[in-house]
Formats: sequence, C-alpha cells, structure tokens
Amino acid sequence: MKRIPAVLSLLIVLGLIFYSFYSLMPREGTPKSIEKTEFSTERALEKLQNIAQKPHYHGSKEHATVRNYLVSELEKLGLQTQTQEGFVFTTQSRTMNRPINIVARIEGTGNGKALLLLSHYDSALVPSPGASDAGSGLVTILESLRAYQASGKKPKNDIIILFTDAEEIGLDGAKLFVNEHPWAKDVGLVLNFEARGSGGPSNMILETNGGNEKLVKAFKEANPDYPVASSLMYSVYKMLPNDTDSTIFRENGDIPSYFFAFIDDHFDYHTANDTIENLDIKTLQHQGSYLLPLLHYFADADLNNLKSNDEYVYVNIPLLKMISFPFLWILPLLLVAMVLFGILVFYGFKKGKITAKGIAKGFVPFLLSLVICGAIGFFGWKLLLAIYPQYNEVQHGFKYNGHAYVAFFVFLTLSITFYLYRRFANREPVASVYVAPLIFWLLVNVAVFVILKGAAYFIIPVFFGLLSFWLLIKQEKPSLIIMALLAAPALFFFSPLIQFFPVGLGSEMVVISCVFTVLLFGLLLPVFGFYSWKKLLSILCFLFAFGFFLKAHFTSDFSETRQKPNSLVYYQDADTQKSYWLTYDKILDDWTKGYLGEKPDEVPSEILSASGSKYNTGYTYAAKASKKSIAPFEIILKKDTLVNNKKEVTFTIIPKRNVNQLNLYADLEISFNSLSFNGQKALKDSTGLVYGNRKNDLLLRYWVNNNDSLEVSYTTESKKPISFTALEFSYDLMDNANFSISKRPKDMMPKPFVVTDAIVIKRTFAVDTLSTLKKDSITF
Repeated sequence: MKRIPAVLSLLIVLGLIFYSFYSLMPREGTPKSIEKTEFSTERALEKLQNIAQKPHYHGSKEHATVRNYLVSELEKLGLQTQTQEGFVFTTQSRTMNRPINIVARIEGTGNGKALLLLSHYDSALVPSPGASDAGSGLVTILESLRAYQASGKKPKNDIIILFTDAEEIGLDGAKLFVNEHPWAKDVGLVLNFEARGSGGPSNMILETNGGNEKLVKAFKEANPDYPVASSLMYSVYKMLPNDTDSTIFRENGDIPSYFFAFIDDHFDYHTANDTIENLDIKTLQHQGSYLLPLLHYFADADLNNLKSNDEYVYVNIPLLKMISFPFLWILPLLLVAMVLFGILVFYGFKKGKITAKGIAKGFVPFLLSLVICGAIGFFGWKLLLAIYPQYNEVQHGFKYNGHAYVAFFVFLTLSITFYLYRRFANREPVASVYVAPLIFWLLVNVAVFVILKGAAYFIIPVFFGLLSFWLLIKQEKPSLIIMALLAAPALFFFSPLIQFFPVGLGSEMVVISCVFTVLLFGLLLPVFGFYSWKKLLSILCFLFAFGFFLKAHFTSDFSETRQKPNSLVYYQDADTQKSYWLTYDKILDDWTKGYLGEKPDEVPSEILSASGSKYNTGYTYAAKASKKSIAPFEIILKKDTLVNNKKEVTFTIIPKRNVNQLNLYADLEISFNSLSFNGQKALKDSTGLVYGNRKNDLLLRYWVNNNDSLEVSYTTESKKPISFTALEFSYDLMDNANFSISKRPKDMMPKPFVVTDAIVIKRTFAVDTLSTLKKDSITF
C-alpha cells in the first residue's frame, strides 16, 4: 500500500509527458462532409494530388503545369488572377533567375492595410514532388479561402494571395514582389505557410523588425486551437542562417509575418520522398487549424499599427494554449525567484529539514549526471557515425532512425541519473538534495536573461519547483501526487524540447537532449527523490535504452522506405574533348559503381564543381566516360567597341538544348568597370569595380526559365582578351535520349541539396578574338 502513491505519481508524470505531445496538434484530418465553412483536409489533399504529382522545380515543364493549375483554382474561387514576371539578380550571391509569381486579390470594404497569404509553388531543385514543401502551404491557403468564402463574410481588409516562384533558389519570387509589385506597399501583415519536413506539429514563428508585443497579443486573440510557438524558438531562429520568403518581406519591405512550418521527418525534406503518401494528414490539418481562424481575425483587424518597441516572452502550454509576458518582467521574476529561494533555504535550515552535508551530497549525483550524460551525448553520436558511416551519406542532420536514437539517449540518461542518485543521495533528505538542481536552474535563468531572453519562460517551472521545495520543508511526508502535478509546467515545456533539438538542429544535438533530461529530472526530484525503487527504475530505463538502440541498429541500413541518397553527373569538357562520370557520394553503391567502376579516380583539377550545393559539396569521385553529341550553345556578339579607352562588349549566350542552369566564370585578375546580365546591373563594391573583391572565378549562377538566353554586357580597361567559361546544366540525365541510364533500385534515391542526375557541359570562349565577326552568330 505504501507504494501506491509512488506508482500513481509515476503514472501522472508519464501521463503529463504523453499529454505534452498529444496536445500539440489535431488527432485526425477532417472529411469533405464537414461544414463548408470549416477546413477540410480531404478537400485539400485532392488539390495536392494535382500539385505534387511530379517534381516542379523552377523552369521545368511541370513547373508551368502547376502554375496553370493554381491560376485555375484561384479563378474557381472567383478571383481575378495575374502573374508577375521579371529577372531578379543578386550581386552578393551572383545569382539570377526569372520568377513568375501568381497573384490575386480580394477587395475589402475598408481602406486599411492588406493581409497577404503566402506560400511558394516551386519544388526543390532535385526530383522532389514537393508535397510538403510547399504544396501543403498552397492547399492550406486554397482550402481556407474556400471555407472563408463559404461563411459569406466580406473582409474589411483586402486579402492578397501570393504564390511565389524561385523560393528554393534564393527567395527571388518574394524579392520580385516586394521590390517591384505595386501591391507590396499595401501589405500590412503576411501569413506564410512552409515546411521543412513531412510531419509533426507546425510551429509558428514571427518575423518582425520591431518588438513582437502586438503580434503576440493578436495571435492569442485569434485563438487557434493548437498553437505551437515559443519565444525560445523565435530567438533561436533569428540566430540561424535559415531564411524564408517572410525574411524578404521583413528586410526589404519592413512588413511583419507569421510563418508556420513543420519540421519532423526532416529526412524527407527536398527529397523524392516529399510525397503525399509521406505527408502526415494531422500536420496538414494543423496548418488549416492555424490559417482559418487567423484569416477570420486579420481580415477585419487593424493592420495599420502592428509595430511595437516591446518584446514579449511567449510559450504554448496545454489547456491555457499560450501564455506571455513582457521582457521587462524577466529580471524582476528572476530576482523574486532568487529571494524566495534564499528565504526557503534559510527556513529549511531553521526547521532542520536541510543540512549542509545533504546539500553537498545533492550536488554529487546532479553534477555527475550532467557531465557523464552530456559526454555520452556528445561523444556517443560521434561513435555512432564511426560505427555506421552510411549515416554520412544522408545530408539531413536528422537521420531516418533519429527518433529511436533520441529515445535511446534519453532512457540511457535516465538510467544513469537514477543510478547516481541511488548511489550518492539515497539516504539524504529530499529537501537537501533538491537545492542543487534549483541553484542550477536559477543559474540557467541568469544565462537566459543575459544571452537568450526568449527562453525566459524557463522561470515558470522554477517557481513551481520553489513551491514544491516549500512543501518538502513544511511537511513531513508531502503528497507525491501533488508533487507530480506541480511538475506539470516543467513536463509540458521541456518534454517536447528534448525531442525538438535533435529533430530541428540535427541528430548530433542529442547532447542537448541528454542535458535537458538531467535538468528536468532535477526539477522532478520532489517526486523521484522519494522512490525507494530507483535501482529498478534504473534497470528498466537501461532496458528501454537498449531496446531503442536495437531498433535503431536494425533500421540503420537502407531500404525501400529509407533510401540511400546517391548522385550521378555526366560532365563533358568541350575544350579538351574529355568526358567523365562524377558523383558527390563518399560511399559508392552498386548503382553508381556501374558508371564509376569499383576503383574510381580522384576528380581532375580542371573539373569545375560549382553546382550551387547547399553545403558547398564538391564532387568526390570521377571516371572517364564516352563522348556524347550534345548540342552546343550559340554566341551572338552584339557590341565590341572602345569608348574613352574602355572596352564595351555585349554578347548573348543562346542555349540549343533544354538547359536548367548556366554558370559563367572569368579569371580573378579580370576587373570589370560595369557588368550586367539580361539588363540587371551588378553593383560596384568598395574597390569601385564590379566584383573587385570576389574570391573565386564565378560571375553568375543563372537558373534558366523556359530556355531563356543570357545577354552579358560589360566594360573593362583590360587590354588582354577576356576568356569566359560557361557551365551548362540540364537536369535530364535520366531520360535524355543520348543516354541509357538504368533506373535506381527502390532502396536508393537522388541525393538532395546538390545538382544531380544532370548533364554538364563546360566551354571556354574569348569574345575579344571574335570582334571582327560583330553581330554574327558563333557556335562552339
């Protein structure tokens, strides 16, 4: 009978952990039979079937098909739809493309700022169908608009719908709209729907140049059912280099945004597995559960004055949905917690419930747990990469069996922590032992105040911990059930975080999961400290850890559902008449060996590997290939004159095959007084020249739309002939008539984040030597 309260308290703890995840998102999708004014997941999926049938990256044939479908769907809603088209060139990154945005507008009854609904319709530059990224955002907007119109409401604010293009290659559709579309100046707020995985809860993140006070308050007033948002995530996001279309609205237009993105199953992101089948239906429903109430709210809200100087701490919590308070409260709350802690320690000594010896002994298991478990998390993942080198082939930070590894490290941490507390502090009063984690949590909140104010809601579980501390001192035998309930805020806040860090930042971040598990354990000492069966719990946690390790081990290989990413590129040097098979892979498989052989060569130094990889990945292996007859590009020299002792040249490169990307290079020693591409001028830098400070030969990385030509104009004082090198990429290796490439086995897929399955042609030409052929056509 004595163990019944302890067992009940453990069940309460487990129940609270379960509910902390259960309450984050809807439990199911909604059918077509639901009220017409409600968001229907089934209807949204029907639209997604038409969008995510095939890869539709910028400039592809399917890209135009998806664009036409979206235009027709907006027109079915009774909206007059237009497209916005234009070149976008960025001097800093030396990139250019020609996005084609889709824009529509619902006229409001008032004259305030407009609400803009945003997602992008291009898929990643690999064979990715883009069901989640960002087909899910497109259908969330389409279905929510349908439901809103079914309500019969007339909005006060104009509602602008924007489906941007070229998001995946530089957020350039957003740049085109913000910088050039006349409607951009009307926008007061953006609701942006994105994805970085294929499942899990959708997180709300803010983009604003000022304080977030009014945005936080408005979001709470809109009252979505399943808010998942925290100022910690907001602060971390601002520290990371990841940008979205919302970033462009904030930076170029000073327009605030809410953007919503789900990140679980990150291994599907930008891959051939970003399919409708892998998209979590509950996740899509979660997106709809955000947009529809926000659409109703912001369609009538005052969008003219969302700016604020004040920052707010905010976090979602079950039952209450969201809580928030100003940054101004952070220091007072911290000081109050410190004072209360000091008073309680003095009171505990006076009551004889706390001893210096007990406090000292309480530090031993707590600090040992932090050091040992932190080391296991850090070095353990490095050891796993050595044991399973195939994980390095998966460029995503979060691996296929990442959840099993998170569970393994968490249960191993619990096993070690239970053991250490049994070994070093089992005979000490729990009140004394509890001092160490409370001191550490106060120090954590001091660091939060100095470094990461968005995490200041960490002080809330500390106050509940202080209440538990008071009960430990005041009562001879406090109720374990009450103690377990007082731990609810800690469990609600930190249990999802323990999983979030590896999912969001990569599996190597299990070290943070280990540390947070020990910290959370410390707050739960008013419950766990009274357990006489810590040894049993330690053994059980170890067995669970071992079971999850076995699960991870048996899913460590590649299969039809966990495909090995691999890559193959055909590279032809038209100058040397040499051809190669190339790969980015470190571990070759049977499919790539079929082209590169068992012992491939090192990559020749003359091969340019500038494919625009997200991680600056270069080719790893090469093998000689037979020469194929590939249609050469054509050059038309339009201008070659000498003005004020400066040479002015204009020439045009015209592709003669379906080209998706064109890179242009010139030696570093060449200085340009001016340089433009298709009329887009490159800016001069601090040297007074264009690209005067460039560190490599690249002049332009141009993503071609509809086989556009490239017109290059420049002025230079150089008297020497200027040689240019062009790399033409076409993403059609798998179905090009010149090749017979075998289909990948089902346990393989194209490697994401690199240009693979491509035909690359390199050519060098010197325009100056062709000056006597002005306005003639030169084919290489």
